[in-house]
Amino acid sequence: MPAYVIVQVTVNDSVKYERYKQLAPPSIAAHGGRYLVRGAPVETLEGSWHPTRFVVLEFPTEADARAWWSCEEYAPAKALRQATADTEMILVAGLERQPD
Repeated sequence: MPAYVIVQVTVNDSVKYERYKQLAPPSIAAHGGRYLVRGAPVETLEGSWHPTRFVVLEFPTEADARAWWSCEEYAPAKALRQATADTEMILVAGLERQPD
């Protein structure tokens, strides 16, 4: 069953954060993950939520997502993100894919 990592990011140092954006993708791909949303403009339809940067990652399973988040390959990128941005990140299980 797919799993999704959903991230709201407020970048505090855009110059250094650019390096994070280069470091993170290989570690995500190595764990079967892919970007579904990556920093595209956000439109609030209801409520007061106004993320400045929003990312959605899809992984084959929750275990794959957890393995990525805690892997050695992602550690340098994670440390850079944590030093240059404020982040809210959640992991949520997706629905079982239905045949067409």
